[in-house]
Amino acid sequence: MKFVDEAFIEVHAGKGGDGIASFRREKFMPKGGPDGGDGGRGGSIHGEADRNVNTLIDFRFARIHRARNGEKGRGSDCYGAAADDILLRFPVGTVITDEATGVVIADFEHHGQRVTLARGGDGGIGNLHFKSSTNRTPRQWTPGKPGEERRLKLELKVLADVGLLGLPNAGKSTFIRAVSAARPKVADYPFTTLHPNLGVVRVDHARSFVVADIPGLIEGAADGAGLGHQFLRHLARTRLLLHLVDLAPADPDADPVRDALAIVEELRRYDPTLHAKPRWWVLNKMDLIPEDERAARIAAFVAATRDDSAPDMPVFELSALTGDGCQPLVYRVMEHLDATRPPAVGDAPAVADAFEPVAVTDADPHVAPAAADDA
Repeated sequence: MKFVDEAFIEVHAGKGGDGIASFRREKFMPKGGPDGGDGGRGGSIHGEADRNVNTLIDFRFARIHRARNGEKGRGSDCYGAAADDILLRFPVGTVITDEATGVVIADFEHHGQRVTLARGGDGGIGNLHFKSSTNRTPRQWTPGKPGEERRLKLELKVLADVGLLGLPNAGKSTFIRAVSAARPKVADYPFTTLHPNLGVVRVDHARSFVVADIPGLIEGAADGAGLGHQFLRHLARTRLLLHLVDLAPADPDADPVRDALAIVEELRRYDPTLHAKPRWWVLNKMDLIPEDERAARIAAFVAATRDDSAPDMPVFELSALTGDGCQPLVYRVMEHLDATRPPAVGDAPAVADAFEPVAVTDADPHVAPAAADDA
């Protein structure tokens, strides 16, 4: 399945049905009086987080979602039927923003979380409600209210505990293959990773964490260079960043210190909040460095990056290809996550708005039904 993490859709809630002006006309029933009923409520469009959905690809092809209109009122005190609502399912981690105003409508962090994206219009009032002692034959009625219409931006931010940073070919995909069951593509050319990969790292039978591998960053990524800038959003929900550095680059002109600090600067320019997250240095490809030179190279790297690092920023050395040094890093990451774990929350919090309960029809949530005939 193609990984799609951004889409634009339109949601059109249904219009409320019109009220009606009607009078009771039956044999042997003189002066029957008004009996026009109200119109039905238009269909609303709701969104729900579903952990069984992993991508926004469905919304790339179904861009317009339109609910039905409510039925008109009828005579004999008959009210029009309310239209069915539409339920759209999104991956957990989706952020929904109103494109016109920039207001965040929903931030799906939990399975089962539901919000109303566009509310259907209320039905109009029939002349039944306008009768009084001084108005025995009311001919007033009100039209149904229009439903809400919005153009929405969908942005998926994957839910992961740990995010991997680094230049192309820094060994991020090799590392995630070494510590988890994920099998991303690995090759000897840059930009092998074209979309985020998630891997579950199991420390023991009861403890595990999720690590996210995004395409490699290059200098100028915050301005749109390369691929990584469009995937940096996937690191926004992580609690720890592992910055992998190739300490034995194949290019003799490459400088690990300069390249590492360039990535740090791209983080700062893209999002200061992301730059402020806990970040650890992970010096990779140690198997390519002679043992008698490793200590000197590590010390030189740490000294050169000290000004841009936190005083207590850990530094790890490993070889993702051979697996040397991976397990100590995994245990240390698990200890950090346990120590900084947020308070537990319910699996399905309450609905984010105070609208009345609705009956949702979800037989085919991505197909927009035709509007009801207003004639």
